[in-house]
Amino acid sequence: MKEMMKNTGIMLVITLVAGLILGFVYQITKDPIAEQTAKKKQEACQEVFQDAASFEPVEVGQPDAAMWEAEGYGQEHIDEVMSALDASGSLLGYVITVTTKEGYGGDIQFAVGVRLDGTVNGMSILDIAETAGLGMRAEDVLKPQFAGKQTDKFEYTKSGATSENQIDAISGATITTNAVTNGVNAGLYYFQTELGGGSENE
Repeated sequence: MKEMMKNTGIMLVITLVAGLILGFVYQITKDPIAEQTAKKKQEACQEVFQDAASFEPVEVGQPDAAMWEAEGYGQEHIDEVMSALDASGSLLGYVITVTTKEGYGGDIQFAVGVRLDGTVNGMSILDIAETAGLGMRAEDVLKPQFAGKQTDKFEYTKSGATSENQIDAISGATITTNAVTNGVNAGLYYFQTELGGGSENE
């Protein structure tokens, strides 16, 4: 019994010390991590809206769940919305941060810039862990294809894009292509249904 109490006491001390160390490390690292995250988001906003002078957060209201899933976006989530403003403070469009759970290697998060007329200004991948040489080529293959396109919804093709709304799939990475395309479409759908869909420009 004494030996058991002794071992229990030792384990309790070890657990307490480990907890204190982890708490101390967290306090030291949380601010730098937060700063790096904020910097990365700012860079992503500037990348998808190079003509914007500033960005301001917009209160995010999640779309109706039933409608969202009916449109096929049950695996997508709107994380954040920023308004893109010019030097005079006029609204140019929005930067919508989306996370999709449909990636082959897990969640994929990216920012989509949408102008007031519905044109996709660009997209910037924030977090991705797809297969090297396949899904990880999304940055080089998929990302450039969305910029400057105006459509209500994108689709991907394996036979070569022939219209404005088509995206060439990554060879051997259909799952990644589908995930990214659905995520961009989710951002567009959110823009159309929750952010006015270009009505501000009419």
